[in-house]
Amino acid sequence: MKLDLAKSDKQYYTAPTDPVLRAFDTYGYATVTGEGAPLGSEYTDAVGALYRSVYGAKKLAKAANRDFVVPKLEGQWWVDSDDPPLSVPREEWRWRMMIRLPDFVTAEMITGAEYERFHEGDAIQVMHIGPYATEPETLARMETFMTENNLTMNGRHHEIYLSDPRRSATRTRTILRHPVRARSRQPILPEDDAIPHISSENVR
Repeated sequence: MKLDLAKSDKQYYTAPTDPVLRAFDTYGYATVTGEGAPLGSEYTDAVGALYRSVYGAKKLAKAANRDFVVPKLEGQWWVDSDDPPLSVPREEWRWRMMIRLPDFVTAEMITGAEYERFHEGDAIQVMHIGPYATEPETLARMETFMTENNLTMNGRHHEIYLSDPRRSATRTRTILRHPVRARSRQPILPEDDAIPHISSENVR
C-alpha cells in the first residue's frame, strides 16, 4: 500500500477558509533554492530537478516495498530587503521550493536536490480558493488574525499548491501558512527577513 501523506496527515494538507492556529512538527523535505522571477528559467529548471529527485527517491523506496504518493509542491518566499516585498523587482525574489518526504526517505536517497528538515511549530493556516491575484485579500485576513491574537511572524511565508492553476485558474486551491510566535518572545529569524505577498504569477 502506498503512503499518501495528504490522507494520513490532513492537518498539514487541509485548511478552512478562515485562518486557524495549528502546530506542526519537524518534517523532512527535498528542496531547491534560488533567486529570480517565478516561472523564470532558474525557477522552472529547479522545480524540474526537484521532481526528478523525489521520483528517484520514490523508485528506491518502492524497491524496498515502501512506496508513497509524491506529495504536493510547496514554496517559501522572501526578499533580502527592507523595502515592501512587492516593490522589489521579481528578479530579486528568493524562493525555496520543496516537497515533503515520508519519514522512511533518507538524505542518502535524495540526489539532484537538498534534503532538509524544518520545524515550523505554531502557524496560521488558511485555504485560499481562487486566482492568485486575490491572495492579498486572504493574506490581509491572516494579518488581522495575528493582530487580534497578539502574534507576529516567526518564519517565511509558506504556500502549498493543492491544484494545478493551468486546469482552473479561478478555483485554484492553495494553503497559505505563516509561522508565528507571541509578540513577547524572541524571534527565530532576523527582523529584516522580509516576507513577500505572492502575486498571481508566483507559481507554476
